[in-house]
Parts: sequence; C-alpha cells; structure tokens
Amino acid sequence: MGRYLIRRLVGVVLMLVLISMVTFSLFYTVPTNPAVLSCGKGCTPAVIAATERKMGLDQPLVVQYGRWAKAVFVGRSYGEGTAVNDCPAPCFGYSFTRETPVTGIVKDAFPVTLSIAAGAFVLWMLIGISVGIVSALRKGSLLDRSLMFLTLAGYSLPSFFTGLTILLFAIIKFQWYPIPRYSSLLDNPFLWAKNLLPLWVVLAILFAALYTRLTRANMLETMGEDYIRTARAKGLPERTVIFKHGLRAALTPIVTIAGLDLAGLLGGAVITEKVFNFRGLGAVTIDASTNFDLPMLMAVTLLAAFFIIVANLVVDLLYAVIDPKVRLS
Repeated sequence: MGRYLIRRLVGVVLMLVLISMVTFSLFYTVPTNPAVLSCGKGCTPAVIAATERKMGLDQPLVVQYGRWAKAVFVGRSYGEGTAVNDCPAPCFGYSFTRETPVTGIVKDAFPVTLSIAAGAFVLWMLIGISVGIVSALRKGSLLDRSLMFLTLAGYSLPSFFTGLTILLFAIIKFQWYPIPRYSSLLDNPFLWAKNLLPLWVVLAILFAALYTRLTRANMLETMGEDYIRTARAKGLPERTVIFKHGLRAALTPIVTIAGLDLAGLLGGAVITEKVFNFRGLGAVTIDASTNFDLPMLMAVTLLAAFFIIVANLVVDLLYAVIDPKVRLS
C-alpha cells in the first residue's frame, strides 16, 4: 500500500508538471500577443514593448516557463525600475488587467466554489444513492416508474434553467426564500448554509438524477449475484444483505464518477455561480475570458487539473476500502 501510494504521488507530480508545460505553451503561444490583450485598445508600439518586458514576454518560451515555475516556489517581481509589482510565493502569475497576483484572486474565490461544490455533493449523493436503492428494491412497481420518470426529467433540465426558475419564481416573485448572498462558514454556519441552499438544490437536481439511475442499475445487477443468494440462504438479515453485500459492491463505479464530478465542480461551477451572482472560480473564469486575462485563465485551468488528478488518486485508494477484492501493491 505504501509503495503504491508513493508511485501514485510521483505520478501526480509528473502529470501536473506536464499539464503546466502544455497549458503554458497553449496560452503563451496564441496568435494574438498577450501584451496587446493586457494593454487594451489604442496601445502604441512603445507601450506594447514595455508591457512585453514587464510580463517577461520578450524572453524565449522556455525561459518564460522556467521563471513561472520558479515563481511558484520563491515568488517573483514583474516590471522594472520603480514600476515593480511583487508576486509572493506561491506565485502562479500576475493579472495585469487587475494589477494583482492571481493567487490572491483564487484564494478569495475558492472558498465560495468549495462551499457550493461540497454542499451539493453531499446532497446529491444522499438523495441519489437513497432513491436508487429504493427504486431497485421496488423494481417494476409504480414507485419505481415514478422515480425513474422524475430522475429523467431532472437530468433533462439544464442547470441554468433550474437556477433561473428558482431565482425568478421562488426567490424574486413569490419571495419564499431570501436572495442568497455568500456568507463565510466561519462567521455564521447557519447563514452560510441558508444562502447556499438554492445553489445546492440546483446542482443536486441535475446530479442526483444521474446517481439515482446509476445506483439503481448497479444494485439490480449486484442483487442478482450468487453471493447475494448465498448470504440470504445463510439467514443474514435483509438489511445486512442490501447494505453490506449489495450496496458495497455497487458503489465502486459510483465512487469513480463521484470523484470526477466533485473535482469538476471545484474547478468552477460556472453556470450556477453566474445565475446567482456568486463570485467563485466560475465567475472569475468568465471575467478572465472576457478580459483575455491569460495568467488568470492558466491558474484556474491548472487548479481544475489538480483537482481532477487528486480525485483520481483518492478514488483509487477508496477502491481498496469499498471492495476487498481490490489489492493495491
């Protein structure tokens, strides 16, 4: 187990380095000069040249990447003379459109996205797995068909439609719920959960429908296995047969998808954040795309890649806990 974990951690580091190289090359070899994008309209050649020196774009691409990678660990200063902008470690770039290090922007936006993703994840996992189990155990019944119809409807509705519906009718028109505004968990946990509940519901409707159908399909397949019949023949309680033997085996593919879905949301729940005007990584990404803020876009891209890679590692480790047949060596 220890050797396996070390190998996977080394693989994670190498993968992140490779992704950073590819991402840096893509963003800084674009046909349009990043200095022009940062300078805006009406820039003179002299101003563009000064901006290139300030951003370090006058150096070869390899040198630029080396400086960027070094800045992650020791920080970096952008500019020359009296116009110097400091970017302390870990420095993942400097946003010249906002005149601030991108690390600070990500640090402010990440708690919002983390709160949205974590709460929605817990909600859709509880609903999806629970409803999926009930539907599988009542296969072919009216309850089963009704639940499958509802899940199909929920999965068919895009998140922006569900979000706008809740916002326009439940919150604005009928005022059944106050307008959500982000509040820190540390300041007021109750207010934090209250403000985030509409966003959790929007994401849970979409994802819970998928997990309900997936859990139902896996449970139906698992409950027909020979070892399930053997467990029942031994006289084990039905609850033990369902949860210890049936659900445990059915969770393996669910854990795989759950890790990737959570990692994707941590990279930015773009649509949901925009609908409810929350300033998370999704909103930051939209602003960076609009303003051609390449350092900001690169930082968010690398952060999303980091979460996906780490999620894959965590999923692989959870396999050994969920399914004893899996051996990590």
